[in-house]
Amino acid sequence: MQSYKIRILHPNAMTRLRLQPAMHGLIGILFLLITIGIYNRPDPNWAVAGFFFLLGIGSLVFPFMMRRFKNIQSANSLARTVQAFACLTGCLYVLTHMQPLVAGFLFLTGIATAYIGYAEYKIFMPSYIKVDINGAILPTTFSEKVISWSRLNNLILRNDLLTLDFKDNKVLQLEVLDEPGADKEAEMNAFFKSRL
Repeated sequence: MQSYKIRILHPNAMTRLRLQPAMHGLIGILFLLITIGIYNRPDPNWAVAGFFFLLGIGSLVFPFMMRRFKNIQSANSLARTVQAFACLTGCLYVLTHMQPLVAGFLFLTGIATAYIGYAEYKIFMPSYIKVDINGAILPTTFSEKVISWSRLNNLILRNDLLTLDFKDNKVLQLEVLDEPGADKEAEMNAFFKSRL
């Protein structure tokens, strides 16, 4: 049974990278609002206020600095872990000051941040598309999706792009990270053409 495994950039990775400033920025603004809340208390805890202020500024600046890191995925995962931890521990701090509504909001934000961090971790992992006699198996965020040959007009690997042309006039182009040689590319394209 002939099958090919091609390492690709996850289809959702580019969308996530474009959303990083907004997603980290919202958490940063939340931390700055927590700083204001702590500062306005009758007896402010300056250490906690300073911690949330630095975390807020760091979250606002991080998306613009992350492209300078060699391993963007690890830096992003670490930032999300710190943000989720700060939200969950901030929830306990606010709860000790008799603010249950704010504590509940911070708890939900911490859980949501942890979930977003896990989803981004999965998306930034190396992804593979498998092509065999049954069709193409594409990665999704948490599972895989099988696209049968009967749904495809064409499947072409050319110039580090894998193009899936669907019969319903949709086109999906995926960036291939490990470019095969010319002979292997010709062999794959011949197999794809034979299955269509």
